[in-house]
Amino acid sequence: MEDRHIAGHRAPLARLLVTLSVGALLPATQLVAQQTAAAPGARSAQRAAQKPSTWVVRPEWVEGHERFLSSDVMQGRGSATRDEQITATYVASEFMSYGLKTAPGMTGYIQSAEVVSPELAGNATLTIGNVTLKEGDDFHLLIASGAPVTATLMKIQPQNLAQAHAKGAVVLIDGNPQDAMTAASQALRAGAGVVLVQQSPATDALSTQLGGHTRVGVRLKDSPQPAAGRTLAVLTAAAVARLASASDGAPATLTVPLKPQTAPRKTFNAVGYLPGTDPSAGTILLSAHLDHLGIGRPVNGDSIYNGANDDAAGTTAVMELAHALAAGPRLRRSILFVCYGSEEIGELGSTYFGEHPPVPLTSLVANVEFEMIGNQDPKMPKGVLLFTGWDRSNLGPALKAHGALLGPDPYPEQHFFERSDNYALALQGVVAHTAAGWGTPPTYHQPDDEFSRLNIPFMASAIQSLIDPLRWLATSDFKPAWNAGGRPERGTR
Repeated sequence: MEDRHIAGHRAPLARLLVTLSVGALLPATQLVAQQTAAAPGARSAQRAAQKPSTWVVRPEWVEGHERFLSSDVMQGRGSATRDEQITATYVASEFMSYGLKTAPGMTGYIQSAEVVSPELAGNATLTIGNVTLKEGDDFHLLIASGAPVTATLMKIQPQNLAQAHAKGAVVLIDGNPQDAMTAASQALRAGAGVVLVQQSPATDALSTQLGGHTRVGVRLKDSPQPAAGRTLAVLTAAAVARLASASDGAPATLTVPLKPQTAPRKTFNAVGYLPGTDPSAGTILLSAHLDHLGIGRPVNGDSIYNGANDDAAGTTAVMELAHALAAGPRLRRSILFVCYGSEEIGELGSTYFGEHPPVPLTSLVANVEFEMIGNQDPKMPKGVLLFTGWDRSNLGPALKAHGALLGPDPYPEQHFFERSDNYALALQGVVAHTAAGWGTPPTYHQPDDEFSRLNIPFMASAIQSLIDPLRWLATSDFKPAWNAGGRPERGTR
């Protein structure tokens, strides 16, 4: 799950090449096909109830996916890396083995898009007055635009930030370091060119959640370049002391050397398609993100952010639902199964998919995104997944009424509905929600998000509970709809 306050910029793109190298596909696991009980005819609203499926999600299938995706060999499936490409290739090979087809207009099972991201050299300097600070020794960059900044210094106490005119300035947050991060976020939103805070447990926690990497501005290649970026630097206590004599208005310059880009960088979506019998009935989208944080700053000697729960668990759910639904009788509605790349650096894969959908977005009946279903949330009833934005539409209650182990999100103040890949589609009118396990588990964005921390029986049970409800949705006339006031609009929550 991505931290939306530091997400990348998004804008319309020209169509990029969609590719699949079948020869590069990892060998697909040959799994046993099971026959389900026959469903009634095409329309279910006025017919006898659908017969229950005989399909069983085997825990060893769930475990097999997870052991591969979250293994150290995959090096944390970093966004827009070769490891992400390998992950997409694995998912695509599974889709092929289940009998899914290529999506309309696609020649393969992988959708790729070029991304642009500055690569920092790691030797930035910050000069304020007659004091020069060096990256690594005196400060590190939590967030960086990659652009140099020349401005003047502004020292601000957190309680006075609302009255300050921080736009374009180099802002040093004075006062208690523990209070600095909230003020830093406000200063960035106010347009500060650079924000400086003293190192504290809060900055250490955020650094760990970012995988120990500097979060740089990343965008799809043909998106417009942002007019101005944001930079957040964390200073050592000694560096803050050296700046004590610097006065407001002192000249300040941040220099951020970049490495030359030697090869294009791409992100990869895995896309499978289960054609329905009625093209006019619409398409259901089941999705997850397949990337994670890659290699980062070591925590207790471990630098691989495996992402077993975030979001190898959601990717596993999409694969096993594809496995089950493709093995049964043909459905009335079509289903797209999509695992996006580069969610962790700004939801770039889902953005590209939304701008280049294989079917018109107006034909999407619903989207269910799967995010971190690897553990039970202690606030939810036993075995039940939370469903973000529960009261926004009739989708969650309808699936629950047909047996899905889903319930209302107990953390509305965390805005999970807006923090996952479902949100971009929801803004375009698609009834789109996320099903998740524990909202923010202790392993969130930590190196110990590993296979050993997963609850495989819980995962298998949750996936199993969704098969019949999704088959019902794919064979019925029921059309999910937003409740009054439930559809999100840009700039609002």
